[in-house]
Parts: sequence; C-alpha cells; structure tokens
Amino acid sequence: MVNVGQKKITHRKAVAKAVVILPENILAALQQEDFKTKKGSVFQTAIIAGIMAAKKTGELIPLCHPIGMDNCEVEIDINTENEIEIYCTAEIEAKTGIEMEALTGASVAALTIYDMCKAMSHDIVIKEIKLIEKSGGKNDFKRD
Repeated sequence: MVNVGQKKITHRKAVAKAVVILPENILAALQQEDFKTKKGSVFQTAIIAGIMAAKKTGELIPLCHPIGMDNCEVEIDINTENEIEIYCTAEIEAKTGIEMEALTGASVAALTIYDMCKAMSHDIVIKEIKLIEKSGGKNDFKRD
C-alpha cells in the first residue's frame, strides 16, 4: 500500500465510464415504460449496485486504500449508437484519489446490466471501462 500520511487532504473527484452493447431486442425492451426483468428494474438495480461497489472498492482491489466517499452517483443513458453508457462520479475530501471507486462503480453497474439481461440473450458485450476525468491531488486528468 502506498503511504499517504504526508499528503494534503484535498477535494478529489473522478468520473469513470462503462459502455454496454445489447442486442436490439433487449435494448427495445429496456426503452419500454416500466420494463422489468424477473429480477426487477434493470437500470435502478444497476445504479444501486454501482454505488454499493464503489463503497467497497478498498475490499475488492488489493492494496487500494479503504476510504469513505462524500458523494457517489451513477447515471445510465442510451447513446446515439444505441449503446448503454454508464457514468460513475465519486467525490471525497482525502489524502488519496478516488478514481478506483469510480471505475469499480461503473464496472459493477455494467456487470449488473449483463446479469439482469442475460436471460434474454448472452450476446451482451461490455465494450469498455475507462477513466474520463479526475481532479484533486498531484495531477489532474481529462480524457479528450
């Protein structure tokens, strides 16, 4: 584990993104008002799963500092290519970054969508998971 004892406490924020590609029949079903699988509402469950996972990042990633969060939000949208985009934003006042929490939240939200939709088709692809931006600490980052 990296020693962060001498670092300053700063406001830190990270945004991560995951993209899920679904077959047309699943995508059409998800766009219906009040659609639910046998497991329940897909997007609402994925949002809760993403937030819960972000909170447990220190338990899941070896040597990752266990930190609290001041804020965590998961947003899910359908883009112009009919892909599901998941954005996880995490914030904290701390000595260490929060990008792993944002990445974990986006990843688990994507896996939850897969899990909840796999009964309709296994032709689901989690296309990418990436850090979009981070601020606070030594270096800021923003993907073009």
